[in-house]
Amino acid sequence: PRSDCIAAEQLCRSDSTCNATYRTLENCALAKTRFLPLDHDSRVRCLNAELDLGNSSLLHCKCHRRMKRQEHCLRVFWTVHSSMTDGYFNLETSPYENPANEDHWKTDYNKLAALLSGKDCSQLAGDATNPCLKATHVCNLSKKCVRLRTDYASICTKGAGSEDTCDRRKCHRGLRNFFEKVPEDFTKRILFCPCQDELCGERRRKTIVPDCSFRYNIKPNCLWLLDSCLEDHICKSRLADFQQNCQPAEMSPDGCSQHNHAACLQAYMGMIGTPMTPNYVSNSSVEVSLWCTCESSGNQKEKCDQILSMFESNKCL
Repeated sequence: PRSDCIAAEQLCRSDSTCNATYRTLENCALAKTRFLPLDHDSRVRCLNAELDLGNSSLLHCKCHRRMKRQEHCLRVFWTVHSSMTDGYFNLETSPYENPANEDHWKTDYNKLAALLSGKDCSQLAGDATNPCLKATHVCNLSKKCVRLRTDYASICTKGAGSEDTCDRRKCHRGLRNFFEKVPEDFTKRILFCPCQDELCGERRRKTIVPDCSFRYNIKPNCLWLLDSCLEDHICKSRLADFQQNCQPAEMSPDGCSQHNHAACLQAYMGMIGTPMTPNYVSNSSVEVSLWCTCESSGNQKEKCDQILSMFESNKCL
């Protein structure tokens, strides 16, 4: 059975043969993160070490999206699978287990009512025309939702309107905290609320506090965004999850090769709060994009366009 990677690492370290193999892989992964070129013999040694793990629980371990010590777990996963990130950005497999299924993602109104029982719901009555405002009011009725939403909003709006720039790293961490720790019944309503007018659309777009978390003064090249992402265990993992669960398929009814639209939306939410944070591009549509451009990409233009199209013209998403 699949174990989480922290438990699998502990098990491996208690066995001298497995521990020696794992140490070799740690050195291989370290060389990669420091962009040290590996000679032919080193590459063969790294690949053999990965093969030597055979049926070890390390080779088949996964991580949970909301687990404690998530970064440690992901570091173990990428140590064992470092050969997967050679060259191109297709990361092949997600380090996360059990994507959401459609039933899990249908809002459980009974559960929501239980969470809000005894709260003053009168303020929700007049929100029918603005579902995003209603979703915010529902969040305000949950202590955890309102606390973590207020936390990231205050961090991400510091420096707004002055010459100071916001602390993007802290802003991203605050956003990740919100989307990881608040029940999805609240977060998905705020992020995916259906809008009929621009006022509602603006509220939805500003959920991600675009001036801090999404925009740079000058649009960077998408390949630069990708490089920033691949250097970060969390971003690389979320991107692998997104690529696996949002892989488009022309003939599929929901446009997804995995036939699980809910898992794609969950993976999309996972990208928020990373260097590759996506957002709605306007107040009047549901189009999303990364804040980057493929101009001046030289002979890597095709690769750059592919990164951008994962968000801009992805039938599954």
